Amino acid sequence: MLSPFSVLDKQLTLSRFPIAQVNRSLQAWDAADEYLINHLDEQQLIKADSQVLIFNDTFGALSTHFCLPLDEHNTRTVKVHCINDSYISHQGICYNIKQNQLDDSNLQHLNCLDTLPNHADIILYKIPKSKSLLVEQLIKIKNIAASKTVFIAADRAKDIHSSTLKLFEKYLGPTSTSLAVKKARLVFCQLNGDSPLSVQQSPFPTVWTMHNKALDRDFIISNHANVYAREKLDIGGRYFIENLPKIKAKSQVIDLGCGNGVIGLSVLASEPSAQIQFFDESHMAITSAQQNVNTNLPELINQCQFHLNDCLTNIDSNSVDLILCNPPFHQQNATTDHIAWQMFKDSHRVLKKGGELRIIGNRQLAYHIKLKRIFGNEKLIASNDKFVTQSAIKR
Repeated sequence: MLSPFSVLDKQLTLSRFPIAQVNRSLQAWDAADEYLINHLDEQQLIKADSQVLIFNDTFGALSTHFCLPLDEHNTRTVKVHCINDSYISHQGICYNIKQNQLDDSNLQHLNCLDTLPNHADIILYKIPKSKSLLVEQLIKIKNIAASKTVFIAADRAKDIHSSTLKLFEKYLGPTSTSLAVKKARLVFCQLNGDSPLSVQQSPFPTVWTMHNKALDRDFIISNHANVYAREKLDIGGRYFIENLPKIKAKSQVIDLGCGNGVIGLSVLASEPSAQIQFFDESHMAITSAQQNVNTNLPELINQCQFHLNDCLTNIDSNSVDLILCNPPFHQQNATTDHIAWQMFKDSHRVLKKGGELRIIGNRQLAYHIKLKRIFGNEKLIASNDKFVTQSAIKR
């Protein structure tokens, strides 16, 4: 949605990414973004030569603010690092900076696996949905922050629970919250970077064993913090693996929205001649998937490709035989089916004639309606009380 983002007497046009999504009613910013920026201004926290770290900016509401001229002389001395695990968010931030004709020469993008700068004057933190990612990032922040670092987190008030605040207390230090404004709240932490216990080790990636019943073999699975099913195979993934198609020799296969890559890994183990492409928009997911192939089937790693992408954007049409997908039904905190729509439409384009898209989803999501609309056909492969596995063929 094109959102007129007005804050501090400035107005920006922000678009939610991807641009072609079906659901155009979702906003590209929220009240927590407004609250953070207004608080920075009211407290006059931004000084010349400040180094600012921004975590988990979804579509650039915070980042674009720091690309505006600081004064009438267009001075640009504040250094900003934008840290995000989402490729789509990164694309959205860059798009919104460009469409507002802003100068981003002071802005550097990092992903969540990159090394953080060795100091920060101000840290602005949008609280992620994943508690594991929250813990991972708080540990990294603790390890580089000093007692003088200003730390401010923000989220919808209803999503800041007592358990969330306890994590801030545990990893950063004494924690307090603001009053709620427009149903958003700020979280303040007094960091003690001079503590002898300031350097902490992250528990991620987690490593666990997955038993593939169909192949009667175990796989060692590594999961970075922002990847679903961090300690065991989720029940949906297990059910999907039980209902995968028989893979033909030398098939071109895509694991779409691959997460830790267990679906593509299972396909490769069952048919070693297959060519597998792993796609996800999470840096941590793609890194996990690549690690898991390297650990379990290192001799077949050259038959795999790993792509950070927005679904299957710019992938050749009519190029693969099989696409396997467990579509997400949310983007950050928003429940939405636009990603599933895009995955299905992209799959129809990328599949060869006669190629198959096989998916799994919760029963209530009614993906069969979308498949019939896009492919003209749909077949129920398996179902239980919670999940359905469905197939569609490109005619």
